[in-house]
Amino acid sequence: MLSKKEQRLRRARQTRIRIANQGVARLTVNRTNLHIYASVISGDGSKVLATASTAEAEVRQALGGAGKGGNVSAAQVIGKRVAEKAKAAGVDKVAFDRAGFAYHGRVKALADAAREAGLQF
Repeated sequence: MLSKKEQRLRRARQTRIRIANQGVARLTVNRTNLHIYASVISGDGSKVLATASTAEAEVRQALGGAGKGGNVSAAQVIGKRVAEKAKAAGVDKVAFDRAGFAYHGRVKALADAAREAGLQF
């Protein structure tokens, strides 16, 4: 019997293989109960080009303190922020890696906000 985390990682594995074959940068998402994290990783997987999370001090202040990083509005802020940082690093096309999480709620909000901010995927 696989644990919940093992099931998620199993779902993520095939997506990562497919993205690696494309050779494009990937926007990967991780969510916990308290926070949401997003990173843009280079096509060969060797470098993190941009990152944003609700654990960053200035983001936490903007959201209104501790414990406010686990909702859809926080995910939208992070999506916009990671897209801006990625564009500053010269990346405008990415593959979305939801890391086995359902494309729903916070994950979908982050993706939509990143698209609106100019990332293509």
